[in-house]
Amino acid sequence: MGVVVALIGLMVVLLLLFGKKNSTGSQSASLSSSMSVTPAEVNYAAPELSLQTVNGAAESLTDYRDKVVLVNNWAIWCPPCKAEIPTLEAYYKAHSADGFVIIGIEAGEPQSEVLGFVKGTAITYPVWFDLQNASLQAFGSSGLPNSFVIDRKGTVRLAWVGEINREVLEKYVTPLIAEN
Repeated sequence: MGVVVALIGLMVVLLLLFGKKNSTGSQSASLSSSMSVTPAEVNYAAPELSLQTVNGAAESLTDYRDKVVLVNNWAIWCPPCKAEIPTLEAYYKAHSADGFVIIGIEAGEPQSEVLGFVKGTAITYPVWFDLQNASLQAFGSSGLPNSFVIDRKGTVRLAWVGEINREVLEKYVTPLIAEN
């Protein structure tokens, strides 16, 4: 299972490195904020993962078993991670009443720095601390940002490395939210 996730991550990174080609076949010269990586469809049980929230409570992925969960591994030093936060926040606000939650897992920075960053942003979805990179290890991915979507039954259904845009969220995640 870890090998599959690693291979998916490698494919996504290669796609990012080589970029998208336009209709004439030449390399696109500009990176638009509307460009996003397409998630890979996967199918495996969500890992057991419990961490501390910014509010000091211990939480586990199993606490959200009845919801569609987007786990977003990010870091305060990562520009694409910070760039996607407004998109994630807007999508979360639009779909949280439908049984959807984002769990932002900050990868390795000191708690005081993460708290300061979160307080300075408009993040309302849960944020967990991960000083030991347990989430990156559990999901078998090291590139940031990376995201995994877990369905209501606890199965990881989508995985990708790279910045997310709203169009991709609507195309791939919204149908999972609609599933019962």
